[in-house]
Amino acid sequence: MTALRRNSSATGGRPHPGEASRLDAAVHALRRRPIRNLTVEDMRLLIGQNVGLSYLLPLALEVLRRASLAEGDMYEGDLLSAVVPRSPAVWNERPELAHELRVIVSELTDLSPTLPRETASFLAR
Repeated sequence: MTALRRNSSATGGRPHPGEASRLDAAVHALRRRPIRNLTVEDMRLLIGQNVGLSYLLPLALEVLRRASLAEGDMYEGDLLSAVVPRSPAVWNERPELAHELRVIVSELTDLSPTLPRETASFLAR
């Protein structure tokens, strides 16, 4: 059983009681969940918080290859919306993942209103 807390020195240590927001508490709980048990929503939330990217981006791209507009609990394409705006440094460290994402993004035709701007920014890098 592999969980992000064992594999990552990601930010987001244990929140102090009474100080944790709902998001902090969710991220903390998800870091304890085995990676193989993470849902699209779990990945969306963790990636959006830059937690465990070296483990989660390859998994997210696997999902996006099958369903480019995969959705968690927010809206169609919310996983892609979490993945695309990661820092250029993240993509520079993993150029093969950046290439794969470019292919996925370049094949999209039916985008939600926010995705065109995000995907255009990514493709312009």
